[in-house]
Amino acid sequence: MRSTCFLAGSLALLALLSSAPVEADETGRILIFSKTAGFRHDAIPVAVQTVQRLAREQGLQADHSEDAAQFTRDNLARYRAVVFASTTGDVLDDAQQAAMQQYIRDGGGYMGVHAAADTEYDWPWYGQLVGAWFHSHPEGLQSSRVQPEHQGVPSGPAWAVRDELYNYRDNPRPRVQVLATLDESRYRGGTMGDDHPISWCHAFDGGRSWYTGLGHDTTLYADPDFLAQLRRGLRYASGLDDGC
Repeated sequence: MRSTCFLAGSLALLALLSSAPVEADETGRILIFSKTAGFRHDAIPVAVQTVQRLAREQGLQADHSEDAAQFTRDNLARYRAVVFASTTGDVLDDAQQAAMQQYIRDGGGYMGVHAAADTEYDWPWYGQLVGAWFHSHPEGLQSSRVQPEHQGVPSGPAWAVRDELYNYRDNPRPRVQVLATLDESRYRGGTMGDDHPISWCHAFDGGRSWYTGLGHDTTLYADPDFLAQLRRGLRYASGLDDGC
């Protein structure tokens, strides 16, 4: 009887342990960088917090810094991806730029959010990494629809967005894989016409690059569709998914 009770107790304990939540294994680290040398977006804190939360969901550790001294070859080698969260202006010096270039060439990942395209205009390599530079935006927040696409074909339902809607210096489509476009017919001030990419990705110089032009408005970081877009970008930039 005593052995039967012991066996029953042991089985119950095993069942309890097997049903207990298990923390995700750490699959690497990312660096979130949000230094600004121009306009500073109010949404930066929530952008950082959101990317940190999405990273934890994927089993990633997320460090955040506005210190450009983090950009050394040895330090960047610790990270699966570097996220530029609405950086603006000239944020890296020549040595730090060289470290970032080598990081990508060694197979690292880059993820740009919103004003990441409004950064480092005097560094041609960075413009190629992002895919396109910011040109202008209509005044204020405006509403449009985001149309996801795959291999140049609309894919899945469009979703409503209200944000600061960027125009770019040129259309990046010839250089990247476009992931989503904006419908300019639904708002005023678009300059890119019927084909207005707003999110894209590409393999670049040995590494990976993913970008979204959305993310100005703090409330957007609670939108499930935008969160799904960021999650997709994080997984691609960090190498958790081969496709973006």
